Amino acid sequence: MIGNRYLMELYEIGDEDTSLNQLLELLKSKDENFIESLNESIDLDLCTPNEIEYLTKISAIIDYSLQLIELKVPDWLRDDRLEFDKPYFHSKRISDFDKFKLQFSSPAPFRARNVYFDLNGLIRV
Repeated sequence: MIGNRYLMELYEIGDEDTSLNQLLELLKSKDENFIESLNESIDLDLCTPNEIEYLTKISAIIDYSLQLIELKVPDWLRDDRLEFDKPYFHSKRISDFDKFKLQFSSPAPFRARNVYFDLNGLIRV
């Protein structure tokens, strides 16, 4: 079970795209309570495989976003268990060339986890 209340609520939304949008809103607004909650370590041993998969995806986004706003990235976000063996591409409609391009152009937090998003899709208006 994900020990962080905010992350658990996001996970329980059920629709991954909606969940990611909510996460991006929390990060864009620099929600102090949410950001502070990330400093509480998560015991990944208590998480289900589905929760680990979800945390892997969002850890890349959170890590990247915290670096952009120049905040310390909590150690648990960089746990080796939050990495995919094979590349994960969030966009389902992506050409092989674009996949190749993303693997080399994505920032380090994404490459380190083998998680690839179109960064334009992560921008909030």
